[in-house]
Amino acid sequence: MTPVVRIQREDFDLGAEVAALARGNANIGAVVSFTGLCRDESGRLAALELEHYPGMAEAEIARVAAEAAARWPLSGLLAIHRFGLIRPGEQIVLVIAASSHRREAFAAADFLMDYLKTRAPFWKREHLADGSIGGWVEAKADDDRAVERWS
Repeated sequence: MTPVVRIQREDFDLGAEVAALARGNANIGAVVSFTGLCRDESGRLAALELEHYPGMAEAEIARVAAEAAARWPLSGLLAIHRFGLIRPGEQIVLVIAASSHRREAFAAADFLMDYLKTRAPFWKREHLADGSIGGWVEAKADDDRAVERWS
């Protein structure tokens, strides 16, 4: 099983992605998905601008996805991360893990999402509701602590 990693500007369809991942694999007993959405931060945020270094981001995420595939017996693993201007309520990230059993699928999805949240080579800049452009978003200490549990 080779994990699939896509970085794209366009939105994604959860149902279509799950169907494509599971197609032709009758050994899948569990599919776990996580979809991250852009928040409006209590009305303060008009959009998030996500930038990445093409090639490097895909390679780094693929490396960690391969680590997840080596840790758990997976039947499929997909990570999609969007870039560009993302407005509140729009989808930013999708992780889908498929396995014969639910625990492995949950663990792999959680592992990959913790990585994407803390270490994926993306830069986020806030576009504020008042029309101004805010600063670059820093990683949160809670996210850093969450990823430490996988060491």
